[in-house]
Amino acid sequence: MLGLLRRRLLPVLASPRAAAGALLARRAVPALPRLMALRPAAGGGTDGGDPFRAAGATAEHDALENVQQKKILKKSKKMTQQRKEPCPAGSVESLMVEMPFVDTDIEDEFSMHATSEINIKKKRKRTTGGGTEEGSEKKKKKKKQHKPNYFISLPITNPEITGSVRAVQDAIVQQDQRLSKAMVRPGSLHVTMLVMHLSNEEEISIAVGALLDSKDFVEDILKGRTVDLSFQGIDHFRNQVGFVKLAENDHTNVLKEIAETMKKIFQEKGILAGEDRAFNPHLTFMKLSKSPELRKQVKKIDSCLYEDFKSHYFGDETLQRLDLCSMLKKKQPNGYYYCESSIVFGKSHEADLIKEALHRETQALLSRLNQIKELLSTPEIRTKISKELFEDNFNSKWKRCIDCASPDA
Repeated sequence: MLGLLRRRLLPVLASPRAAAGALLARRAVPALPRLMALRPAAGGGTDGGDPFRAAGATAEHDALENVQQKKILKKSKKMTQQRKEPCPAGSVESLMVEMPFVDTDIEDEFSMHATSEINIKKKRKRTTGGGTEEGSEKKKKKKKQHKPNYFISLPITNPEITGSVRAVQDAIVQQDQRLSKAMVRPGSLHVTMLVMHLSNEEEISIAVGALLDSKDFVEDILKGRTVDLSFQGIDHFRNQVGFVKLAENDHTNVLKEIAETMKKIFQEKGILAGEDRAFNPHLTFMKLSKSPELRKQVKKIDSCLYEDFKSHYFGDETLQRLDLCSMLKKKQPNGYYYCESSIVFGKSHEADLIKEALHRETQALLSRLNQIKELLSTPEIRTKISKELFEDNFNSKWKRCIDCASPDA
């Protein structure tokens, strides 16, 4: 039976135009295994049982198989006749085009789909992640653009406080030499009242005006009273910054009110000032961010290093002056920040503050003069100066000789 089907179907499959018919003819072939399965194995009915019943079953099975074979032959003849009829070329080609696997390698198709799906996932990840990265980059740029570069400083001038801070720093450095790079110089000790970002000279000028305007408001808050800030105890921020705490009292509350008032004044002037977190006055004396190399070596400051000073009383500081200082400009010789402007409270201290300001300016000028001297003392600069002087002298002499030798002379 199978041989008969092969003889009839092979010529058909050899013709390109008969491809569609061959595909349809192959649908009838799966019926054969089912028919063959109905036939019992050779000798299967002779081992025990009724031989007459087995023979009858075999005859009945053969008759059923003959009927099925005749039906298959009729269908094959019918399809052969249909194939002999003229068929438009476009119909077969269109049929083959509609087949999903035509001219396609399954492995290639699978790999393409797998690759495309992976690429789509990656693309989605890139798009999603890219959006996140883009948003984070925008946030970073915004933060970088608005990163504070100026601040209002309450300078610490009481020698008792600076001396005690120095003692704590020395005790810590004796236990860990690496932390010497994290220490704040005594001349830089201050309490930060307000931070801000000033992009250009115009904004600096506006900030100076805001500082001067805030003096009247601050004096209204003080009402002739002095603000004495008591520094006692040590604490830290995430083991990255060490600071001296301010004792909570009425004077500290007044300082907080002053800070909030100044923040509003600067913001009304259009200055990007202040932080989202609440004002927490403190006196920083150590921070790892002062040295990037140190941060690689020391991740956290061990609080045991200043255990003996956790309740130490450092002294009192009276509010006398507030300064607008730059974080980035070169510091003064005494270690204090570059100061754009200041406001002074109490007439009795104005003369001393003027003298201090003049002293700072004088020290700054002396520092610049020393830099010029050091520059002039370098061999390269001295050689250039000598060469230029020699060339000028030689050229002038040569010019005078030419002028003397000329007939018009």
